[in-house]
Amino acid sequence: MGLITVEGIRVFGYHGHLSEEAVLGGHFVINVWVKVDTSEVEKTDDLNHTVDYVKIIEIVKEQMAIRADMIEVPAKRIVDAILPLNKVQKVKVEVEKVLPPIDASFDKISVTSQAEN
Repeated sequence: MGLITVEGIRVFGYHGHLSEEAVLGGHFVINVWVKVDTSEVEKTDDLNHTVDYVKIIEIVKEQMAIRADMIEVPAKRIVDAILPLNKVQKVKVEVEKVLPPIDASFDKISVTSQAEN
């Protein structure tokens, strides 16, 4: 058993329920945790026997490029796209919205979605 962690994936997207967010866009940080069966790759040292973290990053970029009103939607799409990959047992994704257009002081606003096989 292993855990592949890819944290701090930075993308620009147009997510948000405010009309200006659909036009101006904003910055997002995505963190992904993938529980993987690593028994085979530990013996073979072959990339084909695990989950390529480059593929995880590609999935994040692809799903974050599709506009949504709520950040829960791309978070769930990312989970749904990673979960069917070979060797994946569980996926957890956090989507953080950097500096959303609200008048408040806070450290972080994010949503987390997860699923398992």
